[in-house]
Amino acid sequence: MNSLHDEFIPVSDLPEGRPANLSRRGFLGASLGALVLGVTLPGAGALAQNAATAAKSAPRVSAFLEIRTDGSVLLRSPFVEGGQGVSTAMAQIVGEELDVDPANFTVECAPPGSDYQVVGGRRFTGGSFSVRSSYETMRRVGASARQMLLQAAASRLKVPVASLSTEPGRVLHAASGRALGYGALAADAAALPVPEDVTLREDKDFRWIGKPVARLDVRGKSVGKAAYAIDMQVDGMLRAAVQHAPRLDLEPAAFTNEAEVKAMPGVHSIHRLPGAVAVVADRWWRARRAVETLQVTWTDAAPGTRRAMPSDFSSEGRRAQLAAAPGPGIAAETVRDAAATLEGAAKTVTATYDAPYLAHGQLEPPSALARFNDDGTLDLWLPNQAPEMFLARAAKAAGIPAEKIKIHSPMLGGFFGRHFIYETANPFPQAILLSKAVGRPVKLIWSREEEFLRDALRPMGFVRFRAGLDANGLPIALEAEAVGEGPRDRWFGRKPDAADGSAVEGISGKPYAIPSRRIAHVLVDDPAIIGFWRSVGHSMNDFFYETFFDEVADAGQQDPYDLRLQLLADKPRHKALLQAVGDLSGGWKRGPFTAPDDGKRARGVAMASPFGSEVATIAEVSLKDGAVAVHDVWVAIDPGRIVNPGIIEAQVNSAVALGLSSALLEEVVYAKGVPQARNFDGYPILPPDRMPRVHVRIVESGAPMGGIGEPGLPGVPPAVANAVAALTGQRIRSLPFSKMKFGDT
Repeated sequence: MNSLHDEFIPVSDLPEGRPANLSRRGFLGASLGALVLGVTLPGAGALAQNAATAAKSAPRVSAFLEIRTDGSVLLRSPFVEGGQGVSTAMAQIVGEELDVDPANFTVECAPPGSDYQVVGGRRFTGGSFSVRSSYETMRRVGASARQMLLQAAASRLKVPVASLSTEPGRVLHAASGRALGYGALAADAAALPVPEDVTLREDKDFRWIGKPVARLDVRGKSVGKAAYAIDMQVDGMLRAAVQHAPRLDLEPAAFTNEAEVKAMPGVHSIHRLPGAVAVVADRWWRARRAVETLQVTWTDAAPGTRRAMPSDFSSEGRRAQLAAAPGPGIAAETVRDAAATLEGAAKTVTATYDAPYLAHGQLEPPSALARFNDDGTLDLWLPNQAPEMFLARAAKAAGIPAEKIKIHSPMLGGFFGRHFIYETANPFPQAILLSKAVGRPVKLIWSREEEFLRDALRPMGFVRFRAGLDANGLPIALEAEAVGEGPRDRWFGRKPDAADGSAVEGISGKPYAIPSRRIAHVLVDDPAIIGFWRSVGHSMNDFFYETFFDEVADAGQQDPYDLRLQLLADKPRHKALLQAVGDLSGGWKRGPFTAPDDGKRARGVAMASPFGSEVATIAEVSLKDGAVAVHDVWVAIDPGRIVNPGIIEAQVNSAVALGLSSALLEEVVYAKGVPQARNFDGYPILPPDRMPRVHVRIVESGAPMGGIGEPGLPGVPPAVANAVAALTGQRIRSLPFSKMKFGDT
């Protein structure tokens, strides 16, 4: 467990926006007595700055970096580490320009503040956007600090700056053979102004960018020293557990055994919360046992309550609702007149596809620690992907100004969309209310059952397809209607008469040269709390599109791999990637064919264009005991440019695992307004013995940098489904595969 009693100099005591030499009292992580290249963090005025203004202003180097007397570096990253390797990538990028080995970095998530809003004037960790959105900014941070160190050395050695160079961690004066370590120059550098312009390294001179630098967080995780929100504790802290209402439209009314629960060991108090009840105790297990013992009478929420869940809501009913919703919807992509072309087609192909609600199923259960301080401020330790967004919501929950709240953002024990601001899906508003009620710090942990009950789910998806073929069996028209609600517009606002990009991504904008196309979104509001899930709409929409593509190829008597190549003739980047994955797999062969073990196997192929990257995937499958067995998955990924190939390969492996898990097994089922699975016994995920071998080829096309964390996922479900169809002749149009029974081949 970690003690969180580091002392901080109040922001008001230091000059806003100016470098200062700060000791241990200045910032968490600095060595005792160290002179560091540091500065005050943004105060109330900076927090209130307009995001657009913040985006235009140059980042303050000293808000990001501290260089200590021993030469080590503390970097405050704008992004939250959740296993995706962003802390290591930030250290590589900054270290490259600063000329410091990334291994000498300590990386922390920066607190809320306008300096760190480097994603188009905002700040969030998600959308596979962290590295590509901040690459130039963070390089300039490192280069600016290096220039300041050179200037400090020039003054110390009384030589021109131009006569100096650097090697990792020190400044060199080649003519005299003298050298000064960065740590010895930190104090002098801190007194200098940040340069207005700097020269960045040429790519050919990179020491660490583009190299498989070892992850900085691996050792801490391996030896149990990595600290997550669930590990945090402070003096005088109480623990809390909750019991949520079974449906979102219920509120706690009466307790039938309150006296009994209050008398249980360690119980401090019982509380009513919006849509839940809580018990505060001296230990979390005691709080959980007590709150589960509490017998609650739940009452319907007042009429017109926002996000009320109908008592008769079910997954089956939702699918029927989506299937019955009429088009034509809001156009997301229109090329020529698809309807007219379809009327004149030699052959038409139609199909409907659907995918279920999915839970995040993260390893770390949600938690939050709230502490009100004597001066009226509030400290919050909570897992999150967007500190500024959480700060605004916390201020509203606490009833105090945002500048009186300090958000601490520990490493995440799993996320991919779980830790955004979702109504009812985060524990920190409850922790704030409980801490205020008891007058002491409170750490709230949701049990696994409460997590499954209140997770923000990937929405259910449903798509109607119609394609037209010419006399040669080539597609000449495609219509698709994606029916349902996407998470982007749910949480960031709808635009009138505009399709939700998260509802149609993976269907609109495909690179294939089909002459006439119409892609549309038919909006049907979802009563469930929906959220972002790894690769968002691509996670199901590429399954829909790429599997239907194979149906179209079969209808035209075309090989699906060859047809893709033909339709990508004018897309050299995509065509090269498809050829690369074919080569990686040893040459395309669809099958069925006989494997070395004498079993029958087949292969499927799929492509995806998620988050600025391009991906081609091939999967090889067989059948065993009526279920799909996936032996190998080959992935060629083109992110344009790369920072760490080792992290890319790890992320692709991870994405393949989750994509396959979602395809084969995962499904949240609602009945009577309640999700039926409350733990992993009712929500199976991919077991280790069903994980295939994964083969990765990275292709650097030189295109603008794309994302990494999510792009490896979308191609997996369709590649596997297409392989199953080649092997069995059975088309899979509804996920997960476990709903179907296959005969052994």
